[in-house]
Amino acid sequence: MKEEQIYSGKAKTIYRTDDPKKLIAHFRNSLTAFDGKKKSEAPKKGYYNAQISKKIFEMLESEGIRTHFIEMVSDTEMLIDAVEIIKIEVIVRNIAAGSITRKYPIEEKTHFKNPIIVFDLKSDEYGDPMLNDDIAVALGVATYEEMEKIRIIALRINRFLVEYMDKVGLLLPDFKLEFGRKDGDIILADEISCDTCRLWDKKTGQSMDKDIFRFDKGDLLKAYEEVARRIVPDIFE
Repeated sequence: MKEEQIYSGKAKTIYRTDDPKKLIAHFRNSLTAFDGKKKSEAPKKGYYNAQISKKIFEMLESEGIRTHFIEMVSDTEMLIDAVEIIKIEVIVRNIAAGSITRKYPIEEKTHFKNPIIVFDLKSDEYGDPMLNDDIAVALGVATYEEMEKIRIIALRINRFLVEYMDKVGLLLPDFKLEFGRKDGDIILADEISCDTCRLWDKKTGQSMDKDIFRFDKGDLLKAYEEVARRIVPDIFE
């Protein structure tokens, strides 16, 4: 049973349940960009993200990667394990796009020989600064062993997703992951969706993600729907 709200982020609201070990994540239609400076709403956006995340979580579980996903309780609500969130955003980069091209002398659309893993501290106050293992340990947000495990899991997820997205006609330049602690283990949390992945159509190079909203590139909902059709076609039957 869904109880009181305990957290509301940029695109999801988290609720307690009558089981203290389980929570409900509601995927909203909210859109934000540039640290909340740009905001909007898109009908069915939460639905598409929830269904895409569900499918990807299920596929990762079948690959032996633990996630916080339990089951869907509605079209936009996901029952999840309550985890202790590790305050690190993990960005996996395969093709140069976005901030890495502004901060480093790297041309956009450069294909990296090896994936790049970037760790950022989850902190609005400090502007989500980049971390290395030593800083993460000094801040007490993770141990060296946890940082190594997160890196290994992130690379496993990346290998799977790059191959899967290729099969459905998408490139995966980069994406964001979050992890949590559960019963002494590190498991995948948050979501994997058009909001957290940079996706390009393989044939046209067209953006199929939140960059459409960030940079006014066209019809965001149409792109999210198309990604959903490729990943979860059964919801359209």
